[in-house]
Amino acid sequence: MKVILVAASIALIVSLFGTPLAIRFFRSRGYGQLIRDDGPTTHHTKRGTPTMGGTVILAAAILGYLAANGSVGSGPTASGVLVLALATGLGLVGFLDDMIKIRMQRNLGLRARTKLAGQIIVAVVFGILAVQFPNHAGLRPASTHVSFVRDTTVTLGTIGFVIWALILVASTSNGVNLTDGLDGLATGTATMVFAAFVIITFWQARNACLTKMAPGCYEVRDPFDLAIVAAAFAGACAGFLWWNAAPARIFMGDTGSLALGGGLAGLAVMAHTELLLAILGGLFVLITMSSIVQIASFKLTRRRVFKMAPLQHHFELKGWAEVTIVIRFWIIAGLAVALGLGVFYGEWITWQG
Repeated sequence: MKVILVAASIALIVSLFGTPLAIRFFRSRGYGQLIRDDGPTTHHTKRGTPTMGGTVILAAAILGYLAANGSVGSGPTASGVLVLALATGLGLVGFLDDMIKIRMQRNLGLRARTKLAGQIIVAVVFGILAVQFPNHAGLRPASTHVSFVRDTTVTLGTIGFVIWALILVASTSNGVNLTDGLDGLATGTATMVFAAFVIITFWQARNACLTKMAPGCYEVRDPFDLAIVAAAFAGACAGFLWWNAAPARIFMGDTGSLALGGGLAGLAVMAHTELLLAILGGLFVLITMSSIVQIASFKLTRRRVFKMAPLQHHFELKGWAEVTIVIRFWIIAGLAVALGLGVFYGEWITWQG
């Protein structure tokens, strides 16, 4: 348990004290946020706020993970490295997107097809590698079974799993990206979901079939190392939130939102809780669905369901204060996390009965 606290603490400290340095650096280089002209007019005051803060989150999480493993003299595991590699790869795609926006002084970075292509390449490589590296018991970082709170009987095969991993990674990273529209909204929500994965993976480590063959044990390759990864990300997000909360002094940009989405998707795959992620990240799902509904409605009927999508901007245009929206959405996110943890623990309890 101490090593998990080390990961969270180091990541928190690096993020908390590293973010002001990044703010000064990005401001000196003119790396400011561009604002949509068709968005809420209240956002125009945010123009020029330093962006690409996701680089700090990623760096803090990686340093927290390495420091935690180094503190006990253990080496990184395949599962932990793959999750961090997925987050870093998607963060790089987001970084390119952010840089183009800044260089070209426009709100559009990479073209949609190019951005999606980058996400596909990273996700496919992750999916292929995730079913490699068996340990001494034959367990691999990921399973080719579809999972909920553990593996189900639905088997996809290697090719099917890679496609499934691609869908998970793309949907989660884009979901976090859509949520990142108000000060602290995506960061605070991600902190809660990563914290939930700390609990889940730590519980899996305490009840792993490799060390404790008992009813309800978990066949996960490296659950304790996944808990370290989740703790590092949670700490990094919490430290960044100090500066990202309203009024934000820095934004994470696509660098951060894509990376955090990748980290969450990677943890869900490695912890065999893929479908549970939809409950834990319920706010991300809700906001993503609002955009899908808005687009579908306009294309089919030429009418809009919401004043603006994603959902948070609908409430802005209805006159809600930004802080009010963020706090209320955080409540929804917290309830979704609590429900997801309840489902996870409830399933384990049924094995004990």
